[in-house]
Amino acid sequence: FAMANPTPEIMPDEAKLGGARVIATGRSDFANQINNVLVFPGIFKGALTVRATEINDEMKLAAARALANLIPEEELNEENIIPNALDKRVSGKVAEEVMRIAREMGVASL
Repeated sequence: FAMANPTPEIMPDEAKLGGARVIATGRSDFANQINNVLVFPGIFKGALTVRATEINDEMKLAAARALANLIPEEELNEENIIPNALDKRVSGKVAEEVMRIAREMGVASL
């Protein structure tokens, strides 16, 4: 995945010519934009809602899993591995999973 922004380390068309099948960048004008805006609102909403004493790796992994689960199996393809940054479901689903894991891990105060 070429995450440099605004210019990826390798452009998607070049990566495909080199044999890559799944490509993601930090740019919104290419498929599979990877951006922290996808998880930060939900992570903080979840952590603040349960008054978590920390944001740990398990909570971050829960956020990643929540994102992955938003793409139904029948819609998953090389050009669609992650929801769009403007998808209204993202923040809520990420927050739900972060809260669940915070409670499981014993870092939730509520």
